Amino acid sequence: MFRFRPRPEKPRAGQESVWDYPRPPRLERTHRRIEIWLGGQKIADTTAAYRVLETTHPPGYYLPPEAFAPGVLSRAPGRSVCEFKGAATYWTLEAGGKSAEAAGWSYEDPTPAFRDMAGYIAVYAGRMDGCRVDGEPVVPQPGTFYGGWITSDVVGPFKGEPGTLGW
Repeated sequence: MFRFRPRPEKPRAGQESVWDYPRPPRLERTHRRIEIWLGGQKIADTTAAYRVLETTHPPGYYLPPEAFAPGVLSRAPGRSVCEFKGAATYWTLEAGGKSAEAAGWSYEDPTPAFRDMAGYIAVYAGRMDGCRVDGEPVVPQPGTFYGGWITSDVVGPFKGEPGTLGW
């Protein structure tokens, strides 16, 4: 159980605090360059993504399906439900002889607030060889459940670190 009040880091110029993100989360278009590698190959590249901003979470990036190289994506078993976005579909990503089962997810029929990102696909950065935002390597959000991407322009502390379950 959460027994202390977290102390948000103070953002410097050009940074955002995840503690200033809203709950329920907000969807916004981003034109930053998003790149993903798996099996030694670049498997996705776009400047037409969305990001989801939620209190205590680093941004989650959702890429259009056409940003992924042909043959990389296949449906994976399993489903989950987000109270804000709806039912998730899972994706296995394969490239260069490497497979990451259920390492991506999408919302094919999201709730009205997230309708614009229907069919867009997010991935767990920690299950890829590498992910970049505008050329900067991404640090995966701590833990195994959440899929946010940490870059130098966001500060925490972040949900997923030890002791954050009750946030």
